[in-house]
Amino acid sequence: MQGLIERIRVLEGAARPLEPDADQRAALIGPTLRYAERFLEALESAPAFQGDQRLARDIASVAFAEQGTDIERLLELLGRHVDGPGINPASGGHLGYIPGGGLFASALGDYLADVTNRYPGVYFANPGAVLLEHHLIAWSARLAGYPSDAAGTFCSGGSLANLTAMVAAREAHGLRAADYAAAVVYLTSQTHHSVRKALRIMGMGESVLREVPLDARYRMRADALDALIGADRAEGLRPWMVVASAGTTDVGAVDPMEAIGEVARRHRLWYHVDGAYGAFFALVDWARPLLRGMERSDSLVMDPHKTLFLPYGSGIALVRERAHLQRAFTVDAAYMQDALEHRQEPSPHELSPELTRPFRGLRMWIPLLVHGLAPFRAALEEKLLLARYFRTRVGGRGYETGPEPELSVVTYRYVPEAMREGRAPRDPAVLNRVNRAILEWLHRDGTVFVSSTMLNGLFTLRFACVVHRTHLATVDRYLGLLGRAAAELEPAIRVASP
Repeated sequence: MQGLIERIRVLEGAARPLEPDADQRAALIGPTLRYAERFLEALESAPAFQGDQRLARDIASVAFAEQGTDIERLLELLGRHVDGPGINPASGGHLGYIPGGGLFASALGDYLADVTNRYPGVYFANPGAVLLEHHLIAWSARLAGYPSDAAGTFCSGGSLANLTAMVAAREAHGLRAADYAAAVVYLTSQTHHSVRKALRIMGMGESVLREVPLDARYRMRADALDALIGADRAEGLRPWMVVASAGTTDVGAVDPMEAIGEVARRHRLWYHVDGAYGAFFALVDWARPLLRGMERSDSLVMDPHKTLFLPYGSGIALVRERAHLQRAFTVDAAYMQDALEHRQEPSPHELSPELTRPFRGLRMWIPLLVHGLAPFRAALEEKLLLARYFRTRVGGRGYETGPEPELSVVTYRYVPEAMREGRAPRDPAVLNRVNRAILEWLHRDGTVFVSSTMLNGLFTLRFACVVHRTHLATVDRYLGLLGRAAAELEPAIRVASP
């Protein structure tokens, strides 16, 4: 026994570095804060994209050794290999995809959540953390127009939130494996790919997917949905869910959610809305009517790491009736009997696939209370108006634009001068090649980051204005870059044109 005790004491001493004292903590915090400050101060002039990936690969060559490494050395490695190459989502010049902004106040929430290591998965384990997250869920539900007894859970993002809501939908409709081949889900070509992925994860990859036709603005046609459901029922199939979008990734389209909700109600389908990108625009008074009908859904996804500018890993799944979430995810275990005896509120683990989970709510709670709602409303309205400003201005620079933006995404593509003047035919292959060359030019420049998509077979550029640091000067700078890109490439374009 004495030998055992001595060995334990030796190991205790060897493990002590894992619990630094105040001076040691200060020695770690100081350089880390200085690094963060340098990063933030340089954001305005830093590139939004660096395409050279060679430096990134070198991070894998850093060996894990028995002895520790100085924090300054680690921060140097981080800056060189991680915070340089690729996309800089914190930059106001990030105008591609639908990024996360990374509020500073959220970082403080994450710091406190990690230091205190509070566990919000079970009410008994930390009632305050659970109630704080329930409070945020209730606020989000009210914003969406959901009833007061709606329920929800924090997720890592829209993909897991879609999966969570869709599992609840499957259980609510009593679908079993034998039903899957005849079960029909209605969506569009613009529906986020995570919905199809969720069906595969759920084991429903063999269910029937119906792509509902779109209108000229890339929105689901409610009349076509109604006709498809009727035809599928007549064929003996089992329609059970329709997925609408409150802001598609490609073009920012908002489906006619009120009309779709009426069709879903009449046919007794589960009505799911993917509002990961667009739902929080309900904070803007004049934009709220664009989202009318969202409140009629049975489930809804909202991503605070998109349009509340939180760090990545912040999604919310809402379900109108709490019982559906509980039926889908509640599982008892003997070792949790103490928690069950002291249960006064539903625990998040009963409402989601996760048992072990981080305290995600603190990164949302602190900024909403520190800043108040007014700056969030202003930033969201600014993004909506910047999209409209961009579309108006880019149209006079040789670029043709897609539909008037409903939210903050604009699609556009350059049309060579010869085509604009009718001296050359509008060859889709040439248009695709030209716009791909413009995108590559912009990526080499790196001042801003933009992305592309394919619409009706045409390579199309996207302007996605979502980061809270994107302002008028950013958009004007990007317009100048688009003009330069076209001017530099136009001579080669003329040669390539038929």
